[in-house]
Amino acid sequence: MACSAAAGVEATALLSPRCPAPSPPDGRSRRRLALASRTRHRSLRAAAQRPHKSATGADPLYNNRANVRSDEASVSAEKERQRKYNDGDGISNLKLEDLVGMIQNTEKNILLLNQARLQAMEHADKVLKEKEALQRKINILETRLSETDEQHKLSSEGNFSDSPLALELGILKEENILLKEDIEFFKTKLIEVAEIEEGIFKLEKEHALLDASLRELESRFIAAQADTMKLGPRDAWWEKVEKLEDLLETTANQVEHAAVILDHNHDLQDRLDKLEASLQAANISKFSCSLVDLLQQKVKLVEERFQACNCEMHSQIELYEHSIVEFHDTLSKLIEESEKRSLENFTGNMPSELWSKISLLTDGWLLEKKISYNDASMLREMVQKRDSRLREAYLSYRGTENREVMDNLLKMALPGTSSGLHIAHIAAEMAPVAKVGGLADVISGLGKALQKKGHLVEIILPKYDCMQVDQVSNLRVLDVLVQSYFEGNMFNNKIWTGTVEGLPVYFIEPQHPAMFFSRAQYYGEHDDFKRFSYFSRAALELLYQSGKKVDIIHCHDWQTAFVAPLYWDVYANLGFNSARICFTCHNFEYQGTAPARDLAWCGLDVEHLDRPDRMRDNSHGRINAVKGAVVYSNIVTTVSPTYALEVRSEGGRGLQDTLKVHSRKFLGILNGIDTDTWNPSTDRYLKVQYNAKDLQGKAANKAALREQLNLASAYPSQPLVGCITRLVAQKGVHLIRHAIYKTAELGGQFVLLGSSPVPEIQREFEGIADHFQNNNNIRLILKYDDALSHCIYAASDMFIVPSIFEPCGLTQMIAMRYGSVPIVRKTGGLNDSVFDFDDETIPMEVRNGFTFVKADEQGLSSAMERAFNCYTRKPEVWKQLVQKDMTTDFSWDTSASQYEDIYQKAVARARAVA
Repeated sequence: MACSAAAGVEATALLSPRCPAPSPPDGRSRRRLALASRTRHRSLRAAAQRPHKSATGADPLYNNRANVRSDEASVSAEKERQRKYNDGDGISNLKLEDLVGMIQNTEKNILLLNQARLQAMEHADKVLKEKEALQRKINILETRLSETDEQHKLSSEGNFSDSPLALELGILKEENILLKEDIEFFKTKLIEVAEIEEGIFKLEKEHALLDASLRELESRFIAAQADTMKLGPRDAWWEKVEKLEDLLETTANQVEHAAVILDHNHDLQDRLDKLEASLQAANISKFSCSLVDLLQQKVKLVEERFQACNCEMHSQIELYEHSIVEFHDTLSKLIEESEKRSLENFTGNMPSELWSKISLLTDGWLLEKKISYNDASMLREMVQKRDSRLREAYLSYRGTENREVMDNLLKMALPGTSSGLHIAHIAAEMAPVAKVGGLADVISGLGKALQKKGHLVEIILPKYDCMQVDQVSNLRVLDVLVQSYFEGNMFNNKIWTGTVEGLPVYFIEPQHPAMFFSRAQYYGEHDDFKRFSYFSRAALELLYQSGKKVDIIHCHDWQTAFVAPLYWDVYANLGFNSARICFTCHNFEYQGTAPARDLAWCGLDVEHLDRPDRMRDNSHGRINAVKGAVVYSNIVTTVSPTYALEVRSEGGRGLQDTLKVHSRKFLGILNGIDTDTWNPSTDRYLKVQYNAKDLQGKAANKAALREQLNLASAYPSQPLVGCITRLVAQKGVHLIRHAIYKTAELGGQFVLLGSSPVPEIQREFEGIADHFQNNNNIRLILKYDDALSHCIYAASDMFIVPSIFEPCGLTQMIAMRYGSVPIVRKTGGLNDSVFDFDDETIPMEVRNGFTFVKADEQGLSSAMERAFNCYTRKPEVWKQLVQKDMTTDFSWDTSASQYEDIYQKAVARARAVA
């Protein structure tokens, strides 16, 4: 209605009666006027219906001024039209276009008026709100003014101070002051009580620790008494004595600490008495009586707890003193009785690390020219036999100067024979000191297993600047430099010795300008062929100059494959020919090829070796280090029987014909795992240790990993699939990717741990990780984390290994050790260690996982579906499968026995020829 009224006013103003009326138009003009009228009405209706809204943030004053200027322009235009209209007879000058223009201007003016009206209404609303706010303030001020007037009136009459209200107010003020004083007093006393409670808590904690130590001491004491009755081997007694001495020292320290705490708290009773007296003497108001009662009760409770704790601590200390006296007496008797026994009754079961120390000492003295070759040989034989006299001599002089130890050992050294072999491993890796892949685990695992069988095992490694030095015990550099040939010159090498996992290890540090092993990484340098050919020559030079009669030199992969031709073409001619060479290729994918001329760097004859039947590569015409090792070694092995078959066909990467020629000395031996490192019942990385008889710990580790990785935990039985691998083509990265999505489809959880040296693959899996970052059932950790790997093995229900080819594989064995059922592709070592649960052609007691043949998504999906169905629908069957996997023996014992057998046969043939 407002818009219509405004429109009417504006139209009336424009067609004022003061203007002469135009003559009636003809027929054609009437049609034009009717059309213009309909157009105007439609425009007016559209303007009335169109929402009128001022521009956001516009200034209303600015808008009003614009409207005024627009109105003035419109009025001027209309005056001009009126002038034209009134010219002449007032009829000829009025045209239809002018009339349409007038109507359009009218519409614009109506719109401007509407906008102005809306702005005025907005201003009116603001003014009303401000008026209401001001009215509220006025009311408040009036109320305060009336109260002030009333108080002024009362004070003027002189009756306020005597009024009941004033008296009550004064009393409240006094009570308030007293209450504030009481509160401050209580705060002070509560702080003192808190300090006393903290002291008592410390006493109780010390008491608990002392009590636990006492129980441990008593159990050890009982065990020591039982062992005294049995009088076992002296080595065992020595270990027990050292442990008991450590426990005694710890116990004494705890007793002293407890005594110090008691001394510091002797005044506790006095403080409590003072606190109670101060409470009684305090002048507190009637409003605080209840608080005083509560505080007195708390003080009494603290006093009782202190008294009980004090008495119990004194009794525990007395009991400790008595136990320590008994312990010393029993220990003295134990030592006396053990010393009375003849050394002949002892078996050589001293820890392997100590035998390794004696072996390293012997070799160091020989290299440093401190003892003769014959003396060193006798000491080595005694080490191999675990001679008890050598052990006693070392233990007796342990901690003294090297000269005294050496003299004492030589006095004990007598000629003898040994049935054990002297084995030297030359390798580029060893766990845990220098680990890149499975080779490192093989060196330490196989070495320890052979050592347990009575063989003298030594390891020779490069001294990398990036190796884990903290994993080496007794690391020291020898006072001698070993020179070795390279590129026509002799270069010095520092020799470091130490023990790793109980094995004696030699580290070679080249003093070469190229700083071969100071590159902050193990592999991947542009001159790797030169680096490791240098190391192979230096390792053989170390063995040669030490004068050792080694039985087996075992080299591994292309990095030390140079050892075989160097040994037979160079060092055998120098008289160093007692050993037989065993070469193990852990992966025929990497063969160490280079131009033939590069072979001359380490002193090999290029013309002699660059032949098709020796070291020339079968495909490219270059020198092939692995082929040279296959040709020149006495024994050639790979890491599983199935892989040995595969590499004699297309899996040999060009060496299949060479392997067929030398098939009589070539075999596959399945690797084992280090069951000391990978043991769920003792694994220090796990939240809860467990075994096959008690699987509750596995569930606890599953819950802990879910919490650690922020995985969903609403359904504890939801299956968890693990995968720990290097993300390279060999490992089947496209199948790993498919396994992630398939697990999500089947309603499971998936955890991947690993990274890729290939940038494209790494980026691809980073993209997958980003895709699933908000999915609480999928986690991709794109790095290697040793501690986390233990947790994943323990937490996972299934373990994926979908390799395209796999020489051996250790992860599927470790997974089974931890009760994670493997899902693998039937290739290489996977085929030799995992047997399908649904394959009725295989004995039931052997079936331990789920397998597939073709390296495609359909095969993997089928295996995963069968595993998920068994897990969800047959929980008891699954539990039995898990327990069977955990009790399967994947230790190095069986594999080491096979290596021991082929070693001994090779040595026997060599001795027969000699």
